[in-house]
Amino acid sequence: MLIGPVFAREVTIAPRRDWTYILRSIYVGVLILLIVTAWLVISGTQLLTDPGDFARFGTMLFQFLAPVQLVLAIFFAATLAASAVGREKERGTLLLLLMTQMTNRELVLGKLLASLLNILMMLAVSIPVFMAIAMLGGVSYYQIIRVLLVTLFCMLVCGSLGSCIALWRDKTFQAIATTILLIVLWIGFWESLAYATGSVTVLGSAAAMFSPWSAILAASRPAIEPTAGLFGPILPFLLVSGLLVIGINAVAIAFVRVWNTKTLTAELANSDKLAAEPRSAHDAEGALQGKAAHSPAKRVRHAWNNPIIWREIMTHAYGRRIWIIQFGFLAFFAMCFWPLHTLVTENVIITAAQLAGPLVPLFLLSLVLVNVQAITSQTSEKDGRTFDLILASDITPKEYVFGKLGGVFYNMKWIVLFPLALCGYLLWYEAIGMSGFFFLLVSMLVLYAFSAMVGVYIGMQYDNTRAATATSLGTMFFLFVGIAACIWIMVAFSGSFETQLVPFAAFMVGGGIGLYVALGARNPSSAIATASFGLPIAVFYIITSLLLGKYMLVFVALCGAFGFTTAAMLVPSIAEFDVATGRTTAD
Repeated sequence: MLIGPVFAREVTIAPRRDWTYILRSIYVGVLILLIVTAWLVISGTQLLTDPGDFARFGTMLFQFLAPVQLVLAIFFAATLAASAVGREKERGTLLLLLMTQMTNRELVLGKLLASLLNILMMLAVSIPVFMAIAMLGGVSYYQIIRVLLVTLFCMLVCGSLGSCIALWRDKTFQAIATTILLIVLWIGFWESLAYATGSVTVLGSAAAMFSPWSAILAASRPAIEPTAGLFGPILPFLLVSGLLVIGINAVAIAFVRVWNTKTLTAELANSDKLAAEPRSAHDAEGALQGKAAHSPAKRVRHAWNNPIIWREIMTHAYGRRIWIIQFGFLAFFAMCFWPLHTLVTENVIITAAQLAGPLVPLFLLSLVLVNVQAITSQTSEKDGRTFDLILASDITPKEYVFGKLGGVFYNMKWIVLFPLALCGYLLWYEAIGMSGFFFLLVSMLVLYAFSAMVGVYIGMQYDNTRAATATSLGTMFFLFVGIAACIWIMVAFSGSFETQLVPFAAFMVGGGIGLYVALGARNPSSAIATASFGLPIAVFYIITSLLLGKYMLVFVALCGAFGFTTAAMLVPSIAEFDVATGRTTAD
């Protein structure tokens, strides 16, 4: 059975799912759409007459697609691996797997590879696309092999990290958030070290090669030394990544039953306690009276008027060690704050591009963590089988939705407040004006509300944790990374805006269709349709206006587009809550 029964079952079941083939087709279609978009842009702005022009186009296109694929592979491998194990814990089925005769190796490696199967297949179907790019010239097969190896090893490292942390921690949110933070700190540390020491120094070169981002850039470039061979530019990274994969999985294999022994013991103790309880009503009443007579009175905690937000705030709904996530985010905040502090204290003219360097990664990470908290706050209810109990209670839709949103922002308060406080710091040192501070502050609040609402809304639509997590994070990546990548194509293949508008309009329409499938396929409405097709165009307009320095237009477009989309998800979540969740049936 290859690695074990868990992986064998996934290999057997996966070909029977329609989404297995749909996801692969969508991924290949997106790659081809990016290639066609870039071709339409360059053919409309430049005259391609000789093989050298095609080779330059192929080189730029390959060096653009390779990092994009790496970013997608890293984060989806980590989140899907962590959510797969977290779902087993939330549903209580991991305890059943631990009670079988499976070895630790079969359990850990089988679950890891089963969760990464779809990502591995998507990497495999991208090979013909890269081979087609090589036919244009400017890209060797050695470069393609190096890029695929770097991406594969990064997927295994991040997937192993997510699986190991999920086996260690009890809550899905803690596992996913901790994994994302460690990956960001890993890349940020090595990139910062390479930048600080210089790429020409020995330490800088080593630091750059140990970073996935620097490794993929080195892999996508032609080898300078003819004797370097196939693995020359990426050999240090492959060695380090291989050791990390072996070490992380070795720790998970050694401690998987140790970490979960306490949970298993508690489950068995509860079962014994239930078995020893009185069976008749008379015995039960006598037992309760005897317990009340011999036990001291205890303080009773009363729930608030909204029991959902009371549970989110006053209980440990997402684990007792949430401080680990806050500490990790604080470490990344310090990494972004230090260059900003150095910049604003030098008494020089600061440009928007200089501020964007540290601010954009910090803001994006904060938005992603808020989104992960929102999606897991909903999927944990379904995995733990408590959502049906909520539906059977008298809790109103407004109490449930606003309770979940309030819990998300309370648990993420430091992750939200630190970036907002950084805006005030920039205002204090006059790096930005009062109008810029107002635009930035309000825009971030609107984006935080959007990120939280997307997570809660998609979590209500999907029963599968992995599908909900992939859809929610995919929406975030498309809006903030995908469209920015398209604008990079516009800048790289520069030309007249009129000739570039047609291919990008086609890309925006395709993105709108995908966004509507993610948000409105299960609960369609005219507002969701308008938001799905309008939001990509609005984000495109926001980024281009930002590059042109028209900050007032950026502020108006951002608040209008994301505010309308948030309302389009919030209103049906409350008004049609009973129908969407199955409480009542539609007429």
